[in-house]
Amino acid sequence: MRHRNYGRKLSRNTEHRRALLRNLVTSLILEERIETTVAKAKAARGIAEQMITLGKRGDSNARRLAEGYCMTRTAVKKLFDDVAKRFAKRSGGYTRIVRTGWRRGDGAETAVLELVGTEVLQKRAEARAKRAELRRKVAEEAAAQEQAPPPEEKEGEKK
Repeated sequence: MRHRNYGRKLSRNTEHRRALLRNLVTSLILEERIETTVAKAKAARGIAEQMITLGKRGDSNARRLAEGYCMTRTAVKKLFDDVAKRFAKRSGGYTRIVRTGWRRGDGAETAVLELVGTEVLQKRAEARAKRAELRRKVAEEAAAQEQAPPPEEKEGEKK
């Protein structure tokens, strides 16, 4: 029976599970988007949201708690300087899990765990739209040149 046993074990012992979740949360803060299995994403989601709440608090004790959990100081700096400010007016729901399919090797269901309103994704989408627009213009110009009649030669001129 699993009475009063909450949380996911993820088929790991305590130390390995703690290290895995710390690495996932640190990577999420730094990259703002990670791809992992659904179970790991669900386990890391709550901890990531707690870290963002610590960042929003912003006092020295919150910074100490975040430094004790995150693996790098750059992650803590980004958490308190960038991520916390972005979610200052939001009261929860900082992350999103999007299922992406199944992994080829073992068939595990994969998902993307990302911060809501990630600028990285917006920049990628804008760049993708810009490239598509450029391709469309090039294709239109090529089609227009194919349809245009070839320049006619004058009778007096020879090449």
